[in-house]
Amino acid sequence: MNVIKIPAKPQKGNNAAKQEVKKLRVAAYCRVSTDNEEQATSYETQIEHYTEFINKNPEWELVRVYADDGISATSTKGREQFNAMIEDCKKGLIDMILTKSISRFARNTVDCLNYIRMLKEMNIPVFFEKESINTMDSKGEVLLTIMASLAQQESESLSQNVKIGVQYRFQQGKVMVNARRFLGYDKDDEGHLIINPEQAEIVKRIFREYLEGASCKKIAQGLQRDGIPNARGSTKWHDNSIRLILGNEKYMGDALLQKTYTVDCLSKKRVKNSGIVPQYYVEDDHEAIISKETCVPCSFVF
Repeated sequence: MNVIKIPAKPQKGNNAAKQEVKKLRVAAYCRVSTDNEEQATSYETQIEHYTEFINKNPEWELVRVYADDGISATSTKGREQFNAMIEDCKKGLIDMILTKSISRFARNTVDCLNYIRMLKEMNIPVFFEKESINTMDSKGEVLLTIMASLAQQESESLSQNVKIGVQYRFQQGKVMVNARRFLGYDKDDEGHLIINPEQAEIVKRIFREYLEGASCKKIAQGLQRDGIPNARGSTKWHDNSIRLILGNEKYMGDALLQKTYTVDCLSKKRVKNSGIVPQYYVEDDHEAIISKETCVPCSFVF
C-alpha cells in the first residue's frame, strides 16, 4: 500500500489570525399570555434581555427576536411570530433558538415535541433557559417529554378552572352572547343585550313572512332581492340562516346557555351539546323582538 501525502496549501500571513470563524446565527422566541400592563412590561423585558444576551456573545450573531404579544394558546396555530421563526429555520437562516421555558414555547406536548424533532432534523438546537435543557443533548428529549407533559397538565388544569367559572356563571343565569354578528341586537356598556331598532325590523319581517306561509328559501331570496344586509353586513342570504333565526329563543327574550361545548383544551373544537353537559334556560333575560306567542311556533322550523 502506497500512501501519498498531500501537503497543505501555503497561506499568506498569519493564517490563525486571518481565518474567519463563522458565527452561530442565534434567534430568540418569547411570548406573554395576556395584554395587560404587567405582561406588556414582561414582553418588552424579554426582548431586551435576549437582544443584549445574544449580542454579548462574540461567537453568536443575532438573527432576530421573534415575539408574540398578548397571545394565549395551547396550539402554535395563530402565533404569527412563532410560525415565522419556523419558516426561517426551514430557509436555513437560523442555527440555534433561545427561549425562556417550555411553557413559553408550547403548552401542547404534541406540538412541542413535533417542533423540537423537526428542528433537530435540521440540526437546530433549542435552549430552554428556565429548565437548562439543550434539545441536542442526549438527555434533552427525555427531559422535554416530562416537562412538556407537565406544561400540558397545567394548561388542562387552567382550562378546567375556566370551564368551572363559565359553568358557575351559567348557573347564576348570566348570559354571555357575542352580539357582533347577532342580527337584531347590540350590547350596552355592561354587556347586556339591547335591541338594534333597524335590524329588529328585519327580524320581524322574517318571522312575519314565515307565519304567512313563506319557505325559508323564499324569505332568503326576498331579502337578497331587496338588498337587505344580514348580520355580517352582506346582502347574500341563505335559507339555513333563516332557519337559525326562526329557531333562536333569544328573539323572544330568553336564552338557552351552553348550546355547544369544547371537547378538549388542545383541539379547542366546539360541538353541539346533545345532552353531554348541562344546559340552562334563562327566561326574560332581555327585551324581546318577537313575542313568545309568535316565536314558539317558529322554533319548530327545524
